[in-house]
Amino acid sequence: MRVALAQIITGRDLADNLALVEEYAREAKDGGAALVVFPEATMRAFGHSLLDIAEPLDGPWASRVRAIAAELDVVIVAGMFTPGSEPGAGTGPRKVRNTLLATGPGVDASYDKIHLFDAYGFAESDTVDAGTGPVTFEAAGITFGLATCYDIRFPDLFTENADRGAQVNIVCASWGSGPGKVEQWQLLARARAIDSTTVVLACGQGNAAGESGPAKGSAPTGVGHSAVVSPFGEVIDELDGGPGLLFAELDPDVVTNARAVLPVLANRHRF
Repeated sequence: MRVALAQIITGRDLADNLALVEEYAREAKDGGAALVVFPEATMRAFGHSLLDIAEPLDGPWASRVRAIAAELDVVIVAGMFTPGSEPGAGTGPRKVRNTLLATGPGVDASYDKIHLFDAYGFAESDTVDAGTGPVTFEAAGITFGLATCYDIRFPDLFTENADRGAQVNIVCASWGSGPGKVEQWQLLARARAIDSTTVVLACGQGNAAGESGPAKGSAPTGVGHSAVVSPFGEVIDELDGGPGLLFAELDPDVVTNARAVLPVLANRHRF
């Protein structure tokens, strides 16, 4: 199965961000991809209000993503924001959920981010309700687990996805910038691949600041460096900080063989 990671840089405007989804999905399809992964916050970049744009999974933004996936006959995974569980005063929800939509031929799934980014001076829990459980889906005979950004720091989610059959873990991120943060992202992607003996598809927002350095402010707006990592922690391919499309071939036999050689899932003890 050929897949693509779309390292885009989204902004405030939902229509512009949808146009990026369509543009990169078409390019990925032209390159032979059957699945295209977009970052966290594809719907709207962090640093902007989320309360006024959160919508249900059958709302207009998600419906347009579904239409693009259906037209191109590809599976799309993209980050959006759905209404939270606690209604507030006014016209919108008090909080939202940080949601991954997975849609395409035979696929209709969603995952709400479990581990909220209350770190490095940013408090995601101020505006976001946490998800409650792991989610996997199957496409082209391969089982995928879903994770979002800060989730990558918590190995148990990745091993739980593997226990549920995942051969590939998808991580969609809008990684916060700062000293050492790119290196942490790279290290964590490799570590989670080894922990779970899965292929890790780590797709992040590109660095909006470009060559001028890390983005200003506390909102995590992306550092780039999307990567494909083998079950042994080998970086198969990686982008730099700018926008781009990264292709990879997925072979489930690679995971089967890795688990035979390195049976950490079978050997581990639960305490």
